[in-house]
Amino acid sequence: MERTMILCWFLLLCIPVAYGGYYSKTESLVSHLRKVTNLRFFFHGILGGENTTAVTVASANSSLLGPSNSIVVDHAPLTVGPEPTSKTIGNAQGLEVFAGRDTTTVVVYLDFGFTEGELNGSSISVFSRNPATETERELAVIGGRGKFKLAEGYALLKTIFISNTSLVVEYNVTVIHY
Repeated sequence: MERTMILCWFLLLCIPVAYGGYYSKTESLVSHLRKVTNLRFFFHGILGGENTTAVTVASANSSLLGPSNSIVVDHAPLTVGPEPTSKTIGNAQGLEVFAGRDTTTVVVYLDFGFTEGELNGSSISVFSRNPATETERELAVIGGRGKFKLAEGYALLKTIFISNTSLVVEYNVTVIHY
């Protein structure tokens, strides 16, 4: 009887339960090599008019805060050259938050989706503080999809042209990905 009882307990402990358990598969990343991709493209922003690419969707209603403290939604074309007529290779979609007591600093979240060539269907995402009045600045690349899964890196920005209604910004982006 005692042997039968021990055998029963042994069998119960050895039979795997087929339901209700947590499952996780861990893979080694040693076999995956990290890649570095350098990108160069131009962001074209149009403020107002027929082909607007940026729209203010929220704004603080306070004279104490000055002209900033607003949220702008972007959907702007990305091109291979600084001219508005150059080939479009994708678009930037995201938010710009004017969060300071002035309009010179912007917190930016943008997703750069590529629609042409070998990067078609891939994107990179940036999220960073953008001192917009400086001619040259840097943003952090925080992720991506498609060919840029697990992306990280940085984007160097240079304002090429700016007016009351439009701007052109050159992006030189270094993306580290798998």
